[in-house]
Amino acid sequence: MKVDLFDFDLPSALIAQRPVSPRDSARLLAVGAELGDYAVSGLAQLLKPGDMLVLNNAKVMPARLKGRRGTAGVEATLHKRDGPGLWRAFVRPARKLKTGDVIDFAPGLSAHVAAKGDGGEATLDFGMDDAALSEALARHGAMPLPPYIKRPGLADERDKRDYQTLFAQVPGAVAAPTAALHFTENLMAALKARGVKHTFLTLHVGAGTFLPVKVDATQDHVMHSESGEIPAAAAEAVNKARGEGGRIVAVGSTSLRLMETAADEDGTLQPFAGGTDIFITPGHRFKTADLMLTNFHLPRSTLFMLVAAFAGLARMKAAYQHAMDKGYRFYSYGDCCLLEREEGA
Repeated sequence: MKVDLFDFDLPSALIAQRPVSPRDSARLLAVGAELGDYAVSGLAQLLKPGDMLVLNNAKVMPARLKGRRGTAGVEATLHKRDGPGLWRAFVRPARKLKTGDVIDFAPGLSAHVAAKGDGGEATLDFGMDDAALSEALARHGAMPLPPYIKRPGLADERDKRDYQTLFAQVPGAVAAPTAALHFTENLMAALKARGVKHTFLTLHVGAGTFLPVKVDATQDHVMHSESGEIPAAAAEAVNKARGEGGRIVAVGSTSLRLMETAADEDGTLQPFAGGTDIFITPGHRFKTADLMLTNFHLPRSTLFMLVAAFAGLARMKAAYQHAMDKGYRFYSYGDCCLLEREEGA
């Protein structure tokens, strides 16, 4: 398919720079045969007793660092672990960086360039074990906000709270599973009272999720790989809910992609641990989720392609136009939509 099919014009004023407070006061657009405007706080009334929410409990690392190579400033965003203290990173500026160069980020935190890759990527060796590096990042790193969220420098202290979900438990992600940013304790209590169940999987979102699609046709795009895990208990809970007539609600593209990777052809979800580079575009036949809660995504992005596959391209374009006309807030810190799966998808 032509990537141009997934393009649209978004006014920059609609790109959210901070989340609303409380988180569940964000707006929710229900997308099915008709469109409906709600608040996230009313999600329980849009679901049914016995429905199963599948949430991603990945925890975002403060993986963005600023440092110096000699007198030159360097910014690095870690995005893939290759070994103890060894990370692939997107580095700016990368052109003059050489293998063997040392980048000083903070007292006691430096790395040498072990290798250079394509697209501004380099492998950085911090010379310490994972626990020590994690502690150093907590002290000196910043949240790896996507490029459309503008800050004078690195992300600030407020972002350390805002860019982390209520469920964040398993460190390793370098981008937030943003659909779950809307959940609060009050919302979870309302969902429980409604009889809506939930379970957790883990998919460590990589910085590659922000990389633009630079090809003209979807079949030529190479999807980034991300690591994830579906515990046996989570697979069992999803299968049990489906067997009892409940609907499966994927909270975010991360949950949906990992379930689609791990499911049998008949939709039975299997335990899983490993990497996934599944690229979902229109024509994909979904095996798992009946509904999807997701934020509003960038034009020409793999995520907009995924929601178009799930709910239908024409329906999603109409929904996005409605959202823009109504002043919905877009992207990671913005509002969200609850999608019904299109018949036949």
